[in-house]
Order: sequence, then structure tokens, then C-alpha cells
Amino acid sequence: MDLIPSFSVDHNLIVPGIYESRVDEVGGEKVTTYDIRVTTPNKEPAVDVAAMHTLEHIIATYLRNDPDWKDEVIYWGPMGCLTGFYLILKGNRATKDIHGLLLNAFRSVKDSETVPGSNPENCGNCLMHNLPMAKWYAAKFADYLEANADNEKIYVYPKTERLVTDDGRQFFDS
Repeated sequence: MDLIPSFSVDHNLIVPGIYESRVDEVGGEKVTTYDIRVTTPNKEPAVDVAAMHTLEHIIATYLRNDPDWKDEVIYWGPMGCLTGFYLILKGNRATKDIHGLLLNAFRSVKDSETVPGSNPENCGNCLMHNLPMAKWYAAKFADYLEANADNEKIYVYPKTERLVTDDGRQFFDS
């Protein structure tokens, strides 16, 4: 079985940031999946599960209500490893071009007094939310994005040399 592209990125070298994960064509239109990495994989602890769930609700609501972006947003959701989120947008913008959107989305969490859609009718695990912790993660990541706005390292997946076998297959060490 072929290794999917997101598993072929060396996660030991990724820092928090905004990365283009993949570009697909759906119905003749480009759709881009972005990797929004909030913590450093394999070095920092994963984001608290309840805080991650809360960030998912608040930021999804923000993105789908932003007047300039709401028609472009297809999906916002957590990564299984709990180190970040996937954002899927119509089109194909450079990662730097969505920096402001993400900075504003994470900054918006500080003003939240409740978690949208967190009642039993709207949420599959309505008791698993942690607004204070979500605010902490959001502020930390927003400060990081702001401080690193001009740092190319937060926009481009790190490149590593991979061994290639004689028959053209890549060797992956993980």
C-alpha cells in the first residue's frame, strides 16, 4: 500500500504553522487542505482533548461566519494526533495568504463566553469542552503566528532526503 502524502512528511521537523497539505480537484474546481499545526509534533504534548473540541466548535463557527471567507470554507476539524487542525478551502491560496484569517480566528476565541453548538441537541459529546484551556491554546498559537508572520519556516513543510530503492520506491523510517 502506498504511504499517503501527509504521512511522508517528517513530523520530527515540523514546527507550529500553516502548511499546504494537498490540493485536489473536485468538480473542476481546486480545493486545498491546509495543515494548521498548533503544537510541535513529538516534542510538545498534544492539545488537551476537551480544549481541542472547544477550539473546533468556536473556530468552525468563526470561519463559517466570516463575511470574507464563509463561502470558501469547506471544513475545519481536528487532527487525530491532536497537534492541530485541517482547514479545507475552495481554491488554492498560498499559506501566507490565510495567515490573517487564522490569526483572527484564533484571536476570536478570547472573546468567547460560551461554546457554540455545545448542547446535547447539537454536539455528540457536549460534556467534553474546556473553554478556559481552549482560550489558553488559542492565545498561545495566535501570539506565535503574529511573532512569526515573516518566518518562512511556518509556511513550508520541512524537506528531508529520503532513500530511494533501486526500483524507485521511497524508504520511510517511520
